[in-house]
Order: sequence, then C-alpha cells, then structure tokens
Amino acid sequence: MIYNYHTHTYHCRHASGTPEEYILRAIANGIKYMGFSDHMPFRFPDGYESGYRVPTAETAAYFEELTSLRKKYEDQIDIKIGFEMEYYPSYFQQMLEYAAASGAEYLILGQHFLYDEYPNGVYSNSGSELKPKDLQEYVSCVIAAIQSKAFTYIAHPDLFSPTLDSAFYRKEMRRICAASRDCNVPLEINFLGIRDNRSYPHEPFWELAGEEQSPVTFGFDAHDVPSAYDAASLEKAHKLVKKYNLNYIGMPEIISLPQ
Repeated sequence: MIYNYHTHTYHCRHASGTPEEYILRAIANGIKYMGFSDHMPFRFPDGYESGYRVPTAETAAYFEELTSLRKKYEDQIDIKIGFEMEYYPSYFQQMLEYAAASGAEYLILGQHFLYDEYPNGVYSNSGSELKPKDLQEYVSCVIAAIQSKAFTYIAHPDLFSPTLDSAFYRKEMRRICAASRDCNVPLEINFLGIRDNRSYPHEPFWELAGEEQSPVTFGFDAHDVPSAYDAASLEKAHKLVKKYNLNYIGMPEIISLPQ
C-alpha cells in the first residue's frame, strides 16, 4: 500500500504525536501519497464549536504547519491537505465554502453525527439508543454527500451502530452501496475500526458492498504515529476484500475543491 488519505493531527485534540512524525513513519514504510484530513473546523451560528474538531482559531496554523512539512519532504512523498467533514443539510454549503476558503485540497466524509450535530444531534455510533429513523437519516446524509461529488471518498461508511433489525439495516445500507457504485465514490475500509476492534468494519455491510460492486479503498485513520502505517490492519483489510469479492480500487482519485 503506497497511499493513505486519512490522517489526523493534534489540532483535533484527540490525536497524539506531531505531523512530521506521521510523515516520517509513512515514508519509512513506503507510503508515496499521503493526505492529512483532520476534523474540519466549524462554528455554529451561536458560536458553539465541538471539542473533537480543529478549532476555527487554529485553521491557519493547521495549513501553515502542513504546507511547511510538505515542502520539506516533497522529494520523498506527495502530501495533500484537506479535511474530514460531515454532511449537515442545514449547513452543507456554508461548510463547503469554509473548506475551500481555508485552502482544503480535498474532503472525505465522516458522518459522525446526525440532525446537524448541534444542539440536538445524535452520534451515529450510539448503539442501542439509535432508532430506525436515525438509520434512515444517516443513509440519507451519506447518499446526499455522495451525490454532491464534493468528497473524495466515504470514511467508515459502516460507522452507524449495527443494532437494528438486520433486514432493515441491510435494506438501508444497500442504498449507500448502490449510490457509491452509481456515482463512483469509494467506500473506505477503516483501519482504526480494525485496530480498536470497534463495531466497524461490519461484515454484513461489506457483504452488501461486494454484491453491489461499490468501489472500495483503504484508510489508516491515523490518530497516533504508529498508525501512520498499520501493517496488521492492512492484512485484515485485504482478507475482507477477498472474502466478499470487493471492488478494491486502491488509491482513490482526489476530488479537488475549487479554491
């Protein structure tokens, strides 16, 4: 594997190590194409900012640090600078404009919250607290993001907790897989989920992705230096590809944002 476009930084307050350490780890293990995609800054109309994102006050510092490192290591690795962003129906255009104005070169979708997150948002991986309407909202948001053509790929598309009736879950999630195929927007097998033994990758979802032949890519979802190259999870991801005859495309095509 020579690429990884899912990398976080200490700016999001829940990752450790320095971006330079991540870059050196990647280079040492043969990564040629790397993307930083920290959680996109966003301030809600009343001034609220969630604690898991890059603070808006640090947006410029995020780009300045990574741009400097890109220049320093340009002979060894190709680095893109972007964001992981949600699709919030009420704020999507505003968020997209902020990303572009900030200098983001690409976006990946990470639909962590539903119902616009704040003030009455629901976490997509809340387990048994989730209701059928929440899954329908999740699927609708992900499909709208896919159809927007703004995202390079969909990170952990199976993040939504698989606690509902299996037939209903499969029917709804198949819609995501079909939209991914029809719009040629890849779905990510997420290595953080593998490393931490989370509820994702959820194999019934990937069985659907195999049936629909959705394009599939990999992402380390690195939040610490060792995870900037994760050989153990890579091996497990390839087994998943083989098991479900997934349409693994390798490195995704970067969808650029207008600057």
